[in-house]
Amino acid sequence: MSREPVGAKEDVLQRELTPGQLTMIGLGSAIGTGLFIGSSLAIHYAGPGVIVSYALISVIVFMMVFCLAKLSMEHPTTGSFGIHAEKYLHPWLGYLVRYTYWAANAIAIGGEATAVGIYMQYWFPEVPRWIFVVAFSLLIILINALSVKNFGMFEFGFSTVKVTALSVFIVLGLLLIFAEPAESINRLAGDGQFAPQGWFGIWMGMVMASFSFMGTEIVAVTAGEAKEPRRALAKTMKWMALRLILFYLLSMAVMLALIPWQQIGGEQLEQSPFVKMLQLLNIPYAAGLMNFIVLTAALSTMNANLYACTRMMFSLAKSEFAPEKLGKVTRKGVPVPALIVSSFGLMIAILLNVTDEKAYQTLFGIAIFGGIFTWMIIFLTYFRYQRLKTARFSPVAIIGFVVLLLVFITMFLHPAWKFAIYIGLVWVMILSVFYGLQRWRKAKKKGISEIRLS
Repeated sequence: MSREPVGAKEDVLQRELTPGQLTMIGLGSAIGTGLFIGSSLAIHYAGPGVIVSYALISVIVFMMVFCLAKLSMEHPTTGSFGIHAEKYLHPWLGYLVRYTYWAANAIAIGGEATAVGIYMQYWFPEVPRWIFVVAFSLLIILINALSVKNFGMFEFGFSTVKVTALSVFIVLGLLLIFAEPAESINRLAGDGQFAPQGWFGIWMGMVMASFSFMGTEIVAVTAGEAKEPRRALAKTMKWMALRLILFYLLSMAVMLALIPWQQIGGEQLEQSPFVKMLQLLNIPYAAGLMNFIVLTAALSTMNANLYACTRMMFSLAKSEFAPEKLGKVTRKGVPVPALIVSSFGLMIAILLNVTDEKAYQTLFGIAIFGGIFTWMIIFLTYFRYQRLKTARFSPVAIIGFVVLLLVFITMFLHPAWKFAIYIGLVWVMILSVFYGLQRWRKAKKKGISEIRLS
């Protein structure tokens, strides 16, 4: 009997996503709250040196995308890096990375929903934040429940708005910089304090900046619903990563050249540093317009991440690691049961916004663990893939894995982020126990069946 192709059970979804939509989904998932509001934390630690922080993490991100692109062109499936890990490492790691990615993204959706509430309070400060969280959560669930074609159209529209706006922001910023180059260079140099906390601050800025790039891996998850996936992925992933890096570095440089970093970086995430910058520049209506843009960005990321969560849960069901019902799809190819289960992060966000003033920071820290863990597994998988294919070691995979391990250690040693590592490690242990129980039950069931047949 021939062995079933990798991810073959997942091939019941509709291939409706075009290469252009894949690019915008990738950009849309990554250009979101991590940049528009989370960058405030990175600036707080690194000052103008945050540009170095973003440059360093950009190298790691590009290396990760390179590894994932190679694996995805070999095996273009919805389960993506989870299926790859299952094939090249161990079924336990395939199980672990898919559940961890699913949970981290679900929680990240809650973080984006919280950011939406923050942005809406710019116009309606008297309205409780949780009301906006509920309203926009229902909207995003509805968009995802329609069809993958409609999802692609909405995400393309959302992403086009924020990519265009970010491009205009960068161009206008550069014009303002050229109008007063000496002052801009002085601000960019931090008035003699380019890196106020030295390399420690730059490293911490890099840790925080890593969250800004989370979502770049989503393009690989779309492989199961992409038209001509191998050609589309080859064309999309690396160029998407390069564009993303360019956007991030230029937008950070423009912002820091126009406004002193002390005025836009901070731990109190009350509004986007981009909006704050435009307020300080006193450009009429610009702050309100930018607030609308960052609102659109958060909705785009919510939309893309809920899609990714849903497909990952669908993949787990098809691999018999989740209830069979979660692998069912509608006539339009949408795994609605998996969608409903994957909306739990929105419920957490609603509860936190009612009870916790630091809801965004809480969700932010937990999501970082899942994102970095996923990237580490991608590097490990590619290392094993290269060993099997070419019998050579992959320095890209080794360097990427080691740097991300150091990020984990840094978070563990930092009082503000230690809780994320604790929660993540407990999560991994609980999952491992459940995996062991599932394997034991399957083995027991198989043994009983064999006895009956004999």
